[in-house]
Amino acid sequence: MEILIFLVPLASLVVAAAVWAFIWALRRGQFDDLDSPAWRVVFDDQERQTKPTDEDTKQ
Repeated sequence: MEILIFLVPLASLVVAAAVWAFIWALRRGQFDDLDSPAWRVVFDDQERQTKPTDEDTKQ
């Protein structure tokens, strides 16, 4: 039972750190746009296929 004297404050510190990290991420805008980064990969590939490069025009 003496271990609870150590574990309860330790668990409280871990939870407080997780809440702080979540609030920090919210304030920094980490969760503002969750859809665009996933679609950016798809659209980048299409743009590269349609635009000729300088090397393609030289051949």
